[in-house]
Amino acid sequence: MPQPALLCAAGVLGLVVGSFLNVVIHRVPRGESLVAPGSHCPHCGVAVRARHNVPVLGWLLLRGRCADCAAPISARYPLVEAVTAALFVAVTARFGLSWELPAYLYLAAIAVALAAIDLDVLRLPDRIVLPSYGVAAALLLPAAVAGHDWSAPLRALAAAAALYAFYWVLAVLPKGMGGGDVKLAPLLGFYLGWLGWSWVAVGAFAAFLLGGAVGMVLLAARLATRKSRIPFGPYMLGGAFLAVFAAAPIADWYTSLLLPSA
Repeated sequence: MPQPALLCAAGVLGLVVGSFLNVVIHRVPRGESLVAPGSHCPHCGVAVRARHNVPVLGWLLLRGRCADCAAPISARYPLVEAVTAALFVAVTARFGLSWELPAYLYLAAIAVALAAIDLDVLRLPDRIVLPSYGVAAALLLPAAVAGHDWSAPLRALAAAAALYAFYWVLAVLPKGMGGGDVKLAPLLGFYLGWLGWSWVAVGAFAAFLLGGAVGMVLLAARLATRKSRIPFGPYMLGGAFLAVFAAAPIADWYTSLLLPSA
């Protein structure tokens, strides 16, 4: 498939997946079914009409209000759809038509859902994180079989174990990491370790860099205090995707600082 057509297809798929992720973000923390009932207004309970369920365009057509009760519809719905589409396009541009593409598209999808849920309720639900281990293995292992190269899965397992140990140590410290962060860390380690150790190092460091930077901004703006609970999952996921897209040049730049050429 030509590159522009492939990227367009990825964007459309991202919009559709993003629409479903809105359901996941709303229902999973409440323990509700993802299948039934169908999409409906949370205020009046009326089912959403098919023409209003088109990603992004449906929200624009309704001008951000329910067609039946006129209750406001959060702008986060089209934002989730647009962000998912953008991530799908970026991931597709990064991996192309490869064995790894479905795995990293899946990671992009759960990253959007987990980040939004963690921001909402300060939790990373086991219902999403734990099954993702099996999905990651099922989607990535065919790449090793096709390439007759088992170094990537072995490195991925080692990276998963390393990040688990690191976050477990942080979790047992006073005011340490939450249990959800500890469970998410090996999954991200597996994905990043598949690409290489530089990806693991950049992803792990970037999580704390992003979290620290945002925390300082919130403190400076008095939107949080030192006692406020700030979700760390979004920064772990953001750091992981920063590594996916830019670990190689970041690692090269850092190496050049440590070992400047003569």
